[in-house]
Amino acid sequence: MHTKNLLAFSGGVDSSALFFYLLERDIPFDIAIVNYHTRDTSDEEVDYAKTLAKKYNKKIYIKDCFLNKFSEKEARDCRYKFFEKIIKEKNYQTLILAHQLNDRFEWFLMQLSKGAGLKELIAMNEKEKRDFYKIWRPFYNKSKDEILEYLNKNNIKYFLDKSNFDEKYKRNFIRANFANEFIKLFKNGVKKSFEYLEIDKKLLIKENWQNKEKLFFFKKENPQIDIKKADLIAKKLGILLTKSQRDEIKKTNFSCVIQGKIAIDSNEEMIYIAPFVKTKMDKEFKEKMRKEKIPPKVRGYIYEMEN
Repeated sequence: MHTKNLLAFSGGVDSSALFFYLLERDIPFDIAIVNYHTRDTSDEEVDYAKTLAKKYNKKIYIKDCFLNKFSEKEARDCRYKFFEKIIKEKNYQTLILAHQLNDRFEWFLMQLSKGAGLKELIAMNEKEKRDFYKIWRPFYNKSKDEILEYLNKNNIKYFLDKSNFDEKYKRNFIRANFANEFIKLFKNGVKKSFEYLEIDKKLLIKENWQNKEKLFFFKKENPQIDIKKADLIAKKLGILLTKSQRDEIKKTNFSCVIQGKIAIDSNEEMIYIAPFVKTKMDKEFKEKMRKEKIPPKVRGYIYEMEN
């Protein structure tokens, strides 16, 4: 994979193993790490990243992220905003992530416990295309035990995040009581089931919409199907919709702006999704949009696209 790649690094089990896995295969990459300053070892982890970057001649990007109240969502938002900023500014093509089989199974169980459809249960792909970059997960089918075995065999240093063992968090509870033991016993079966489910997902969830550049539109079917399409399109535009955002879209009858970034609007027959653009439009253009029954929230993007 000889493209310009950025590895999301933390110094933990998975990303430390992935660093050396990529080195062994002569895959070029640089690293990015976020310091949340929430653990005793946070600064040590950044120092470890600096040491590896210097030793193996890798560029390193560091972000200090101070959150008023730490949550997985807030941390993730801060992290991806940082990664995407670097990708844009430094022209990286691929973001390499260290998600592995146990992560996928934990996610599956988390969604199953809440009530979810196929798309939500099988959310991660080995390779994904985002708005202006790609995602690659080389450890997609590697179990935690396989990764730990690789680390120990090669005497590779890594850090353990103690907060991952606190079972007051639902994901940790599922990991400790269900996911890890299940993978140990039935790893090959889980891998095969995920393969079948991914094939089923591709057959069942078809991308039956049209688009002009970043303007997407499709005919209304029913709210359940329409929200799944909106979810997939939002992901293409770089936004992972939360449950509350999906609820807002349905509540507003597909007429809202998400995070100030994505406009979703509809008329009697069609739903439109595009980047949200606030701009002055001339009267002639507005009249044209009115006649074509293009809803207001996506008009700004169309105006900029045409001018």
